[in-house]
Amino acid sequence: MRLSFCGNDNASAYNISAGVLRNVCFVDALNLVPHVFLLFITFPILFIGWGSQSSKVQIHHNTWLHFPGHNLRWILTFTLLFVHVCEIAEGIVSDTQMKSRHLHLFLPAIMGFVAATVSIVYYHNIETSNFPKLLLALFLYWIMAFVTKTIKLVRYCQDGVPFSQLRFCITGIMVILYGLLMAVEINVIRVRRYVFFMNPQKVKPPEDLQDLGVRFLQPFVNLLSKATYWWMNTLIISAHKKPVDLKAIGKLPIAMRALTNYVCLKEAYEEQKKKVADQPNRSPSIWLAMYSAFGRPILLSSTFRYLADLLGFAGPLCISGIVQGFQNTTNNTNTTEKVKNPSNSYLSSEEFLRNVYVLAVLLFLALLLQRTFLQASYYVTTETGINLRGALLAMIYNKILRLSTSNLSMGEMTLGQINNLVAIETNQLMWFLFLCPNLWAMPVQIIMGVILLYNLLGVSALVGAAVIVLLAPIQYFIATKLAEAQKSTLDYSTERLKKTNEILKGIKLLKLYAWEHIFCTSVEETRMKELTSLKTFALHTSLSIFMNAAIPIAAVLATFVTYAYTNDRPLQPAQAFASLSLFHILVTPLFLLSTVVRFAVKAIISVQKLNEFLLSDEIGDDSWRGGDSSVAYESCKKHTGLHTKAINRRQPLRYQLESYEQPTKKQTRPVETDDIAIKVTNGYFSWGSGLATLSNINIRIPTGQMTMIVGQVGCGKSSLLLAILGEMQTLEGKVHWSNVNESEPSFEASRRNRYSVAYAAQKPWLLNATVEENIIFGSPFNKQRYKAVTDACSLQPDIDLLPFGDQTEIGERGINLSGGQRQRICVARALYQNTNIVFLDDPFSALDIHLSDHLMQEGILKFLQEDKRTLVLVTHKLQYLPHADWIIAMKDGMVLREGTLKDIQNKDIELYEHWKTLMNRQDQELEKDMEADQTTLERKTLRRAMYPRESKSQLEDEDEEEEEEEDEDDNMSTVLRLRTKMPWKTCWRYLTSGGFFLLFLMIFSKLLKHSVIVAIDYWLATWTSMDNANEVRNVDDVKSTNKTYHVAVFSILSGAGIVLCLITSLTVEWMGLTAAKNLHHNLLNKIILGPIRFFDMTPLGLILNRFSADTNIIDQHIPPTLESLTRSTLLCLSAIGMISYATPWFLVALVPLGIAFYFIQKYFRVASKDLQELDDSTQLPLLCHFSETAEGLTTIRAFRHEARFKQRMLELTDTNNIAYLFLSAANRWLEVRTDYLGACIVLTAAVTSITEGPNSGFVGLGLLYALTITNYLNWVVRNLADLEVQMGAVKKVHSFLNMESENYDGYLDPSQVPKDWPQEGEIKIENLCVRYENNLKPVLKHVKAYIKPGQKVGICGRTGSGKSSLSLAFFRMVDIFDGRIVIDGIDISKLPLHTLRSRLSIILQDPILFSGSIRFNLDPECKCTDDRLWEALEIAQLKNMVKSLPGGLDAMVTEGGENFSVGQRQLFCLARAFVRKSSILIMDEATASIDMATENILQKVVMTAFADRTVVTIAHRVSHILDANIVLVLSEGFLVECDTASNLLLKEDGLFTTLVKTHK
Repeated sequence: MRLSFCGNDNASAYNISAGVLRNVCFVDALNLVPHVFLLFITFPILFIGWGSQSSKVQIHHNTWLHFPGHNLRWILTFTLLFVHVCEIAEGIVSDTQMKSRHLHLFLPAIMGFVAATVSIVYYHNIETSNFPKLLLALFLYWIMAFVTKTIKLVRYCQDGVPFSQLRFCITGIMVILYGLLMAVEINVIRVRRYVFFMNPQKVKPPEDLQDLGVRFLQPFVNLLSKATYWWMNTLIISAHKKPVDLKAIGKLPIAMRALTNYVCLKEAYEEQKKKVADQPNRSPSIWLAMYSAFGRPILLSSTFRYLADLLGFAGPLCISGIVQGFQNTTNNTNTTEKVKNPSNSYLSSEEFLRNVYVLAVLLFLALLLQRTFLQASYYVTTETGINLRGALLAMIYNKILRLSTSNLSMGEMTLGQINNLVAIETNQLMWFLFLCPNLWAMPVQIIMGVILLYNLLGVSALVGAAVIVLLAPIQYFIATKLAEAQKSTLDYSTERLKKTNEILKGIKLLKLYAWEHIFCTSVEETRMKELTSLKTFALHTSLSIFMNAAIPIAAVLATFVTYAYTNDRPLQPAQAFASLSLFHILVTPLFLLSTVVRFAVKAIISVQKLNEFLLSDEIGDDSWRGGDSSVAYESCKKHTGLHTKAINRRQPLRYQLESYEQPTKKQTRPVETDDIAIKVTNGYFSWGSGLATLSNINIRIPTGQMTMIVGQVGCGKSSLLLAILGEMQTLEGKVHWSNVNESEPSFEASRRNRYSVAYAAQKPWLLNATVEENIIFGSPFNKQRYKAVTDACSLQPDIDLLPFGDQTEIGERGINLSGGQRQRICVARALYQNTNIVFLDDPFSALDIHLSDHLMQEGILKFLQEDKRTLVLVTHKLQYLPHADWIIAMKDGMVLREGTLKDIQNKDIELYEHWKTLMNRQDQELEKDMEADQTTLERKTLRRAMYPRESKSQLEDEDEEEEEEEDEDDNMSTVLRLRTKMPWKTCWRYLTSGGFFLLFLMIFSKLLKHSVIVAIDYWLATWTSMDNANEVRNVDDVKSTNKTYHVAVFSILSGAGIVLCLITSLTVEWMGLTAAKNLHHNLLNKIILGPIRFFDMTPLGLILNRFSADTNIIDQHIPPTLESLTRSTLLCLSAIGMISYATPWFLVALVPLGIAFYFIQKYFRVASKDLQELDDSTQLPLLCHFSETAEGLTTIRAFRHEARFKQRMLELTDTNNIAYLFLSAANRWLEVRTDYLGACIVLTAAVTSITEGPNSGFVGLGLLYALTITNYLNWVVRNLADLEVQMGAVKKVHSFLNMESENYDGYLDPSQVPKDWPQEGEIKIENLCVRYENNLKPVLKHVKAYIKPGQKVGICGRTGSGKSSLSLAFFRMVDIFDGRIVIDGIDISKLPLHTLRSRLSIILQDPILFSGSIRFNLDPECKCTDDRLWEALEIAQLKNMVKSLPGGLDAMVTEGGENFSVGQRQLFCLARAFVRKSSILIMDEATASIDMATENILQKVVMTAFADRTVVTIAHRVSHILDANIVLVLSEGFLVECDTASNLLLKEDGLFTTLVKTHK
């Protein structure tokens, strides 16, 4: 066949006698002109433009869309391209029916397609570089194309071409499209005025694009890039070179920031509040508020979703068409084809759609569109969900800042509830939003599917649909059960964590008392309960997976069997495979529906909780607002919104800064004012219970002076401070704040932050920040002031011990400080702030005498008084009363006396005398007490926690392998290899920890199941193809026997498939459970038996994380991921295998697709892992900030720092949201790409099977499988990426499992040790050398000593001399590498550790109690009688106190013994040591943290109750061991002196004498 433009089978083709435009061929040629014109003009411009592309420096402006009508233009152009494709196809199909080639039928269309593509590329380049004048070329093109197409359309009308002909429709649509594009172009001219107007419009880029920190470009890029996430490429590819960090993802665009959305939601919520204002019993609806704030994007997303769902049905319809067409062509090969007459070369649309290749292309395009819409819908809901969460968090936070304190303290709103709101409820709502388009999209999808099925198969389709619908409720039932199981699992794991936490906190005590196993068993018991509920969880999960896989098989079975027996006509392949495909579509919404309904229910509950919280009591009662002006000031202290004038927010920070630089001017006291800073008149205050806690309060607090509030414990001192701060409910009376220093011009005073009070609460409250940030607390940094404050609070020595000085993180996530250190930091914070009024609530409670004195002198008398700040001090230390300018004495919630010390001395002699006796007692303490004991201790603890940093590194090396290799080898390739490598080794460890049998079972059953599923479909293909072959031959009896045979095999296979589905889902979950059980068991035992050094060096949080987060991942997340991964991988593989079997040519096309897929998954996994880590790591600070704020509410409000904390919260929320947004965008990026790959697979499968297919059944099979691949490809990658992240948890757990344990076995068998050893309590220390670890220096060197039975021994020495190490050596807690300790003739190194430790007793410096009963605390092994326990309590002077408790010995101790005072706790420890009738007692600085009275009791008890036992006391106050029988003095690990105290004191230059003199 020769080529010619108009064809050479028709003589009249070139005839123009009837006028040029009457010739079809000429009109088609005319249509070429505009396209050629466009190509000629634009190509040079594009080449010049691309050459100079490097001139665009600023990254963002090439994503800036300058011209109006942008999206419309893209949509129209895409539609135009689609119509062009149809035109080309129509031309080619028509051409195949001619005798010779007619190029004019499709060549113009091809040129049109090229021109349209060029037009959009050209437009994009012009738009980003902003040269509007160049758009004129496009404008001309649209006009010319419009004109030429119109001519063609008119010509068709004149020829009387009917409207049903496809070519006429196509031309008509083209005319409309070109017209619309012309209109868009005119609109650009109208708006931008770049031509025909005098002054062109200037444009400015949106604010986000001017800010180069914004890297999230989804809202700003062009439509194609939006749909395919093309802009993400840079990030995903760069992740390969270096990890993605917060800098790489930048900030959120303004529209998505929490503040923007908060304002939106808040306004909507206020609207709702107004609506229900007059109906007291109705609460404002959060749902409506959410709808009015975020309704529009949800509607948009739902629209996308509907479009995607409808396009989804193109799959089954095209399969049906292709198989039918294929069947017809194979059957009709023998009939001769008709050749059309060229003059009548018009195709109707029906004929056009009968062409199999056309259907294949249509299927491909439909898939591309469907997937694009689906991902767009997902993206929009995700973004809206994130915006909603940001808004909700901001609302909750603002509410927290206004919560009334009584609410928090009276337990109406616990911290736990607030944390749940933040961590759980907001996420529930966000997830609901993600899933909510499903709620209304799914029913439509289901109805459509059923209708189509009915059309294909008639009544029997309804049977299959009925099976699905009847089984769906079971899904819902399983889903609810799952939620219940998860909840009970959560409860158990919380309990288990609490126990584990207690073990880790008291590990030293447990080891010393040899109680690890008792506590370990208690954790194991809880773990068993947790595992039981995990079992139900696993069972229901596997049932859910089973239902998901089995329902379609059951439905298909029911349908086809019914069809075979009710219909006379055999089943056609077209019907069979189209309906199979429809069943696949139907199952997904039905499965998801149960999940969505469950989330909807959860969301409703979350909204109720949220509403309760938002409507709970706020602070700032109206009772203050009446009266004089001072009251207004008070309320403004709390109501930021009321009198904004009074709050010093208007003053720029500059002034506040200047005020620090200014020298402090002494201010003259004005005589005329009464000089009162705060005055309370007739105050009755309550904690919200309605009962007055404080009654009849009339006090004044003088300006610029020191007021002390004294009184017994619980008389309302702290409450008084809080009442003044407005934290309590005022029942009656007023608090006046004088307008401080308004009357005087003093610069310094007026510049101060006026209505803020520097407040240090009784319970120290620290931020998770550095020491410096905790002290400065948002004020400007002033070096001299900072130094003065840290010196006044003697913080410098503590800071020097910290690894990074004052830049060390402290607080929850940082290093744990002791109580005294925390308290001093809080006091330092109050001193550092530049406020007029300072409230210190018992700042000396956790400090020893030296620090107290130093703080009093330097901090309070010097620093505060020099500044002339008003100070209110609550204290128990009466010796400071003489320093006070004004004293308020309280008793039982009332003011007992008020005045100066002189007034009280004159008026209330009794009280004064009482004070004097108390002061004398305190003075005696002072003499005993004159050494820096407690602080040294605290510093020692801190130093011990810090000192060998070198061995810390071994443990913190969690990502050991990776980090090390990266350090050694900076070579990029290794880093890349590591970042892209799957952790196969860890996976193998995990799989084998579940046992080899289960592993084998899982693999075997999985493979078998998938083979059976493939066999079912294969059988269907042969059955339908056979039937059709038979039908052509028309043999009746063969048919009926065949039918029974086919149906039987089909049923057996389906049944086997269903059973195997159940078996596989169960084995995976079972294996996961076994692995989880074994890993946790090993981890717990390993940790419990670990050496004490390990606990000194590994932060508690790090160990706890293994038991909480990591265990949770191993328990609940890895099994489903693994299941999903194996399932989707095997599905994809079996599909590819099936298609290749049907048409081997498919394998050739598979190679490039496979390569593309490999690179996509490789790049995605790395980026996804980084983004996931960022999301996790940014979540923690956010949650911490919330709980931190709730704990420190009074402090934040007293300081008036609400605004700063809000700002911080918004920043943290935005950081977390941007990480999450990028993560979801990366998921969309992957899914779009794998979906397009899937579409390509479908196209190649369709084309190869049409050209090469053996029979119609296999064509259908191939297409069916190709369609399933599109659904599962992205799951393979997503699950791989998830598994990689989750395996991190297994890896971390394994890193602990390789730790060395203590050596518990001794040389002696426990039975060889006498039952009552040690009887005498004789101790020989022979040449003892001790070190903490074999790579560290010795801490004790060659110590020799002999202790007779029953002796009282004192050990003293300077800090770090090895006193405590000696006490630990008795218990072999440290490494004795030379010498030995012999107790009652047995060398302790030969004893089994458990025996040794269970026979000695020790009282530690920190009293540790466990939650449980008092009985359990004294005797966890339950060996003793009650009498013995009461005896021990009596000795420890606790008997009466315990008797008064409800339950006596069974009274509960809260976690950490918080319900007893420190002194009482120490006495319990004494009782505990006494219960264990050991003849050797070691006291390790046991009296360091208790008050004098308790200490005296302790000393007495030790002297009497332990009279016949050997007592070794490690003293932190030398005075305690002056009456010991023998004193050992250590220095730098050597024993320097050993004798009685009196003998040692005779040596004038001896170390002991020096220690006694200097009280060290």
